[in-house]
Amino acid sequence: MYTEYTLGATDLAHISADIMRYRNTIIRALEADSQKDFERITESLPAQRARIQHAVDRYAAAGLRVSRSGRSEPEDIEAVRRSLDQYFSVASTTVQLLTQEWTAVSLTEREAIRRKAEEHASDNAGPKMIQVSLALDRLLDTVADVAKDMRDEGTKAIQRTSLLLVGGSFFIAFLNLFFTRQRGGISRHSDGPDKHEIDSGHSPIPRPLASDTPAVALHQE
Repeated sequence: MYTEYTLGATDLAHISADIMRYRNTIIRALEADSQKDFERITESLPAQRARIQHAVDRYAAAGLRVSRSGRSEPEDIEAVRRSLDQYFSVASTTVQLLTQEWTAVSLTEREAIRRKAEEHASDNAGPKMIQVSLALDRLLDTVADVAKDMRDEGTKAIQRTSLLLVGGSFFIAFLNLFFTRQRGGISRHSDGPDKHEIDSGHSPIPRPLASDTPAVALHQE
C-alpha cells in the first residue's frame, strides 16, 4: 500500500516538468517565424494538457487522506486543479491571440497582436504559472507527510504482528510440553503390575468367576 502510494506521488511530481514543458511550448509559439511553424509547435498542446490533467485525476482517484499534522490531500489537490484551470485558460488566450496574428492581413496588425500576446503571456500567464508551482509544492509536502504516517503505521503493525507471533509460538510450545508430560504419566501407570505387589512376592488374588457359586460346590461334594 505504501509502495503504490509513493508511486502515485512520483507520477504527481512529474506534473511540474510537464507544466514547464507546456509553458516552453507556448514561448516557442510566440517566437515562431511562420504560420506553419506555429501550427507544428502548438499541435502538441492538447496532448500535453490531457496528460497533466490525467495525472492529477489518477492521483485524486486514489484514497486521499489527512495527515496527523492536519495537512489535507483533498484540499491541496483541489487547489492544484483550480490553479491549473486558471493557467490553462490564460494560456489558451495567448494561443488564440497568436492564431489571430497569423490570420491578420496587414503587417502592422500582426505586430500589434504579437505584442499583445507577449504581454498577456508575461503579465497573466506568468503569475498563474507561479500559482500552479506553489500549489504543487504544497501538495507534494502533504503527500510526503501522509506517506510518513503510513510508513509509521505499517511499522507499528509489523511490530504488533511480530509480538503476536512470538507469543503464539511460546504458547504452542508450552501446550506441547504439557501434553507430552501428561501422556508420559499415563504410560507409566499402565505398564505391568504394581511395584508394591512385585516387591512383596505375592501375586494378585484372582477373583471368583461367576460360575463358582456355593451351590455348585455343595453339589460336587
